[in-house]
Amino acid sequence: MMAQVSATQRSDEEIVSLGTRNGMELAILKRTEKSMGRIIAKLDSTDLIDGVRVEPLQIYPDDRGFFTEIARLGRGLASDMVPDSTRKIQISLTLTYPNTIKAIHYHSEQTDLWAPVTGMVQVFLYDLRRHSKTFGLINTIYAGRFRPWEILIPPGVGHGYKALGVEPIQLLYMTDRHYNPADELRLPYNDPNIAYDWETQHK
Repeated sequence: MMAQVSATQRSDEEIVSLGTRNGMELAILKRTEKSMGRIIAKLDSTDLIDGVRVEPLQIYPDDRGFFTEIARLGRGLASDMVPDSTRKIQISLTLTYPNTIKAIHYHSEQTDLWAPVTGMVQVFLYDLRRHSKTFGLINTIYAGRFRPWEILIPPGVGHGYKALGVEPIQLLYMTDRHYNPADELRLPYNDPNIAYDWETQHK
């Protein structure tokens, strides 16, 4: 993995501030060329954004279909998904039509746990945390039917996805906060300073 340049070593011209929320300084590290960043193909990749975690879903097929366990609250990727005075667990499901892009979202409080359960998605992740050791890093993860991975996305990491293929996709996701419009933060999917490459790669 290439060494990251710390936020304090960046010039002001390279940084687009998004302000401070929940004690976290958020910003964009400007790019001039489109990129997909680091493509994550292994669960233990050293290229993962700090705090992002991935684990495989265990699929148990038989002659009737299959079974998989999404999460056990308090264990694995859901180890911090335990209801208390702050955490209010919500489980949601979304269906997205092919070639649709849903991005860029980010939160200052909420952690997301994603499990694409049908189809395939191209997941975009971007570290907006100015004082993170991976600030400005982009991850691309392909997940779903052909790679049944769950993805844990911490606060301060921008995220979104593109529905791939010819069928609608379904994404089951768990959050450790109930829906709060004040923490549903947005950037354009094609923000020129992030310059993520959503195009199909013709290689």
